[in-house]
Amino acid sequence: MSPGDRRAFPAGVQTMVPVLGRYAGLLTVGLLGLVVLGPLAVFLPLWSALTLGAAAALAGGLALTRIATLKARCEKLSGEVDLLSRRLLKVETAAATAAAQPRPETAEAALRAQIEELTVEFGLLSGIVRDLTTVVSAQDAEIAGLKARPEIAPEIRPAITPAIGPAIAPAEAPRPLPAVPGAALPDPAVAPSPQPVPVPPPQVQAAPLEQVPPRPQLAPAPSVPARPIPPRPIPPRPAIPSADEGAIVAAFEGDGLEIHLQPVVTLPQRKVVAYEALARLRIGGPGAPPAEPDIFLPVLERYGRTTELDRRMLQRATIVARHLARRGSETLLTYGLSPLSLFEPGLLRELARTAADDPALAGLTIALPQESWRRLDAGQRGLLAPLQGRIGFSLDRPDDLRFDAAELAALGIGQVKVPAEMLLRPGAGRGSLSDIALEDTAPALARAGIRVVATGVADEADVPDLIDLDVPFAQGTAFAAPRPVRAEVLATPPAEEPTPPPEPERRPFRSVLRRAV
Repeated sequence: MSPGDRRAFPAGVQTMVPVLGRYAGLLTVGLLGLVVLGPLAVFLPLWSALTLGAAAALAGGLALTRIATLKARCEKLSGEVDLLSRRLLKVETAAATAAAQPRPETAEAALRAQIEELTVEFGLLSGIVRDLTTVVSAQDAEIAGLKARPEIAPEIRPAITPAIGPAIAPAEAPRPLPAVPGAALPDPAVAPSPQPVPVPPPQVQAAPLEQVPPRPQLAPAPSVPARPIPPRPIPPRPAIPSADEGAIVAAFEGDGLEIHLQPVVTLPQRKVVAYEALARLRIGGPGAPPAEPDIFLPVLERYGRTTELDRRMLQRATIVARHLARRGSETLLTYGLSPLSLFEPGLLRELARTAADDPALAGLTIALPQESWRRLDAGQRGLLAPLQGRIGFSLDRPDDLRFDAAELAALGIGQVKVPAEMLLRPGAGRGSLSDIALEDTAPALARAGIRVVATGVADEADVPDLIDLDVPFAQGTAFAAPRPVRAEVLATPPAEEPTPPPEPERRPFRSVLRRAV
C-alpha cells in the first residue's frame, strides 16, 4: 500500500464512523432479525410472519411516537418564533418612533437659534430705546435753554424809562447837529431833525434839562441793582441758524447730496492706495458751494434722516467700488457710517445681501467711531458678523490712543484712522495717551494686520514727523482736497443684453442616416 493510500484510509474511516454511529442501532436490529428470522422463516414460516408483523407494528408505534414528539417540538418552536417576531416588531416600532422624534441635539440647536434671534431683537429694541432717550434728552435741554433765556427788555426797560426817558427824547432830537460850534450843518434830507437852524450845543443840552421836571430823580437811579444774567445752557443745536433747517432738508430730499472722494496716500512715496467717501450737501442750488457734514449732519440727526443718508451714500459708494474693480484697481474705498445706523437692522442686512451677491465689494470698507466699537451689544455683533470677511471694517474718530490690537483684530477691523493732531500733539490732560509710546503705536497695530492712517494732515511740515512715528498712510488737504465723483461714474451702466444661443445647423436626413451607419 502506498503512503497516499495509507493516509486516505484513516480519513475514510473517520468519515464513516459518525454515519455508522448514527445508524448503529438499526443495523444491529437488522442483523439480529436476519440471523433470527432467516432460519425461522425456513423452519417455521408462520411464526416468522407473526414476528415480522409484530416488529413492523412496534416500528410503526415508535415512528408515530417520534412524529408526535417532533410535532410538539415544532409547535413550541413556532410559538417561540412568534414571540420573537412580536418583540422584533415592537423594537422596530420603537426605533421608528425614536427616529421620527427630534434628537436632543437638534432640539437644543433649534432652541439656541431661537434664543439668539430673540437676543438680537432685544438688542435692537434696546438700541432704539437708547436712541429715543437721546433725542428726548436733547429736546428737553433745548426747552430748558429756551426757558432759561433772560428777558432783558421787559424787565429793565420799565425801570429806566420813567426816570430818564424824557431826557433821552430831546437829546436825540439834535443828534445830527455838529459837536463844534460854527460847523456846517449836514444835509437836511438825511438828518432826522426838523429844525435847520444851527444851535450851540450848550444851549441844546440846557434847554431840555430845564424842561424836564423830574430831573432830581436821576440821583437814585444808579442805586438800582443790575440783575445778573443767569448762565444759559448750550443745547445741542446745529452750527447754522434754525431758519436754514428747512433749506437743508429740502436740499437733502432733492438732488443736493453729493459724494466726494479724498485720497489716502502712502508715506513717504505718496502713492494713492485708498479713497474716503465724504458726504457733501449743496444748499441753495447747483451753484452754491457744498456744505460740510458739520453743518447739515446735526440737522439730519434731529429729523431722523441719518439712516437714509447712509443708505444713499452706501449705494453710491458701491457704484464707485464696482467702477474701481472693473478698472482692475486695488484701491480701497472707505465710508464713515453714522453710529445711529447700527440701530437700523434693515440697512446692515441689505448691505450684507449686496456684499454676498457682488464680490466686487470686497474693496469697500465701512468705518465706525471708537465709542461705537466699544459699546457693541449682542444684536449689533450679530448684524456685523455676516459682513466680516466680505467687506472691510475701520475705526475712526477715536477718543484716545488706547488700542487693543488683539481685540480689534477679533472684530475684523483692518484699519485705524487717527487725527494727525492727536499723534503729533497729544493733550496731556485728556487721557488720550496709550500705555505704549507713540512711535510704537503704528508698528504694534501693523503686527496684528491693522494699518494706521493719519487724517486731517493740513500742514506739509507735519509729514516728516509722521514718517518718524512710522505712520504708513496719511490723508488730508496737504496731499489732496476732496473732489466730487464724475457724473458718468455714478450713472448706472446699461444692462448687457444676453447673446442668444446659436441656432442648430439643419442637415438633411440622409447625412444623419450616414452618420448612424
